[in-house]
Amino acid sequence: MLLLAGLLRRARPPRRPSVRRLSGLLDRYGFVPPASLTPHSASDDGGAKKRRPKKPPYRPPSSLDRGGRPAARSDLPFDFRFSYTESSPGDKPIGLREPKYSPFGPGRLDRPWTGLCAPAVDTTLRDAHADDPAPAAERELEEARRRERERVLGEPLTPAERAFLVSKCQKSRTKKQINLGRDGLTHNMLNDIHNHWKNDEAVRVKCLGVPTVDMQNVCHQLEDKTGGLIIHRHGGQLILYRGRHYNPKKRPFIPLMLWKPAEPVYPRLIKTTIEGLTVEETKEMRKKGLYVPVLTKLAKNGYYASLVPMVRDAFLTDELVRIDSKGLPKSDYRKIGVKLRDLVPCIIVSFDKEQIIVWRGKDYNGTIQDNTQKTSVSVLEEESAGAESENGDQEQASSDWASDECSQLSSSDEMPDDKSAISEADSD
Repeated sequence: MLLLAGLLRRARPPRRPSVRRLSGLLDRYGFVPPASLTPHSASDDGGAKKRRPKKPPYRPPSSLDRGGRPAARSDLPFDFRFSYTESSPGDKPIGLREPKYSPFGPGRLDRPWTGLCAPAVDTTLRDAHADDPAPAAERELEEARRRERERVLGEPLTPAERAFLVSKCQKSRTKKQINLGRDGLTHNMLNDIHNHWKNDEAVRVKCLGVPTVDMQNVCHQLEDKTGGLIIHRHGGQLILYRGRHYNPKKRPFIPLMLWKPAEPVYPRLIKTTIEGLTVEETKEMRKKGLYVPVLTKLAKNGYYASLVPMVRDAFLTDELVRIDSKGLPKSDYRKIGVKLRDLVPCIIVSFDKEQIIVWRGKDYNGTIQDNTQKTSVSVLEEESAGAESENGDQEQASSDWASDECSQLSSSDEMPDDKSAISEADSD
């Protein structure tokens, strides 16, 4: 038996390796897979078919990527600044907070950025020792801008036309409005004004906050930089007219600032000693200023056009004036102090405890008015004072820009937040 079993084992064919089958359907129905599902290499068909190249990953568009295009050119004949009302070319900074990065983006504008502005004329052409430091090219730009503005404005508006445009821009008729806040007239706001002028002949501008201390400068800069004409002013509300011959298709090219440039470093506003006083007298004046009766309290984002005449009248009887600015941002009441220093004029004593304390100085003369107040380039016609809007607002003559300064301070609604951030006016 054992011998028979051994012979049977030898006669049995070798066992094939077992193949694991998941299903018998393939053998029963004779399914043949298509050629597309059969794995094969490129070498099987001689490399005739090549794989399709992969698509590059999606890259979102960027405003900084010029795509090889040349830098844009703008023919506007003035220096590009972030704010035209809150930055004065006469104030010389002592340094910059960051390198001279152009806020227009790298390679987007053919004008270089100096850290303060993008000048229309190369600054290397200036001669500091000449009688007139402005080169002839700048004078030619000013003259060309004046002639172009006169051409676009055309003939003066009649009283009926003026009254119609003013009534059309009232709050009861339209909600379209441009808000001029604490940063003043910014460069990008010029583009917003021209966008409004595409469909409307006039646009309403509401001014609140720090720039309203000097409304004359706001009106002058609006007319000078936009080329329009202010046909109505009631408090901080202005109606800006585009002109009879304005063509939206031929509007000037205004490159937009992509970010807000850093504010330069200016000299200290509050010095250790006031000029003409000793250290002890300066300390005593600062302590005394905190106990002086408050002249007025400033509302946040209010209307401050009557602040300068109020301070001038107060200096007729008192040598120190205190203005309560609690609740205002630090940069706001510092800017207001600088405007009072230049417009009244006066000497800034302290900003302690959110109070603006100013001193009239030893040689103060109440009859001397500030020389910086000049008549605006374009004045409203006197006949416009009789035109009335539908909601009863009387038009005012533009020849008297300062007539608004005697109105009371307004603690009106707060200004909507501007899309640009608040900048520090001065550094301690």
